[in-house]
Amino acid sequence: MKSGRFSCLGLIVLAAVFIVVFSFASTTTAAEKVYRLKIQSAYPRGDLSMELLKDMAKWADKKSNGQLKISVFADPELVPAEQLFEATQKGTIDMLHAVAAMWGGIVPVGEVEFGLPFAFNIPGELPIDQSSAMVRKFFYDSGFVKLLRKEYAKHGLYWMDMHSYGSLFTLSRKPVVKCEDLKGMKVRAEGSWANYYDMLGARGTFIPGTDAYMGLKLGTIDASQWDVSAIVGLHWHEVAPYWMIGGQNDVVPGQILMNMKSWNKLPDDLKTVLKDVMAKYYDELLKVYLKEMDKVEKLVKEGKVKKSVLSPACAKKHQEVAYKLWDQIGKRDPAAAEAIKMIKEWRKTFK
Repeated sequence: MKSGRFSCLGLIVLAAVFIVVFSFASTTTAAEKVYRLKIQSAYPRGDLSMELLKDMAKWADKKSNGQLKISVFADPELVPAEQLFEATQKGTIDMLHAVAAMWGGIVPVGEVEFGLPFAFNIPGELPIDQSSAMVRKFFYDSGFVKLLRKEYAKHGLYWMDMHSYGSLFTLSRKPVVKCEDLKGMKVRAEGSWANYYDMLGARGTFIPGTDAYMGLKLGTIDASQWDVSAIVGLHWHEVAPYWMIGGQNDVVPGQILMNMKSWNKLPDDLKTVLKDVMAKYYDELLKVYLKEMDKVEKLVKEGKVKKSVLSPACAKKHQEVAYKLWDQIGKRDPAAAEAIKMIKEWRKTFK
């Protein structure tokens, strides 16, 4: 009887040890699971924001203790930029890095997110980090982010975060001072900005950013929008040296969208890590742009980049046309109309 009781007690102890060991092993395995994600930018290698994604991947790896492994691709290494939205929806890639105007026909509020003409035109000549901070605060404090996440969720996507490309740059093959100078010009522009230039007498068009340098060189297009990377990274000023100033936005918001299933698979702690590194990406990208703006000013002094400032009359016309465009965009979609209302309320605080 004594030996029987001992055997029974031994079995109980062994079973308890097994349960503890198994539970520990399971917990350890779960904690150490590696999540491999792919992100593709809508921009080619050489674009400043695209190149910084590689640093973002390193931050995620380190902050997650190796659990988040993000592979970074440029346009068009996995899919052409115009197919990024669909590819992320399907889970072919996990995240996209772009501007929302590219999907404005699918998610109309994206036109507002990208920045309708004059929407993110900030009074005064503020450094890009200050103007960008104002726009980021608007996104998160006004309810705009909540609206964006609701709209993108309808398409199986999670709106991760915004970042700023600094000021909108438009480079031209010829100087533009008067509005008459725009007549007949072919201007490569994103989303509703093509309509904006149509309304100003030019012809808005779109070609991939990878084709813009050659398009400007050959005269297929006469001017093109981008950020400061157009000069310091892509060297468009070699074929289009005139920097159009006036009628532009001081902040161009970018976005990172994630496949909803990929997002939901992440444990909460890794979701927090991902959000943290994207907030850091916002900060670090602006530091890069501030340095690059110094390079642009040096090129201006050397005469390699030439400022082409709109006349007051032409600048006023740009603003009038922009507000007409806002009304048109607002009629397309209730969410876009709601977002434009938010923009108008926010802009009242400038006065």
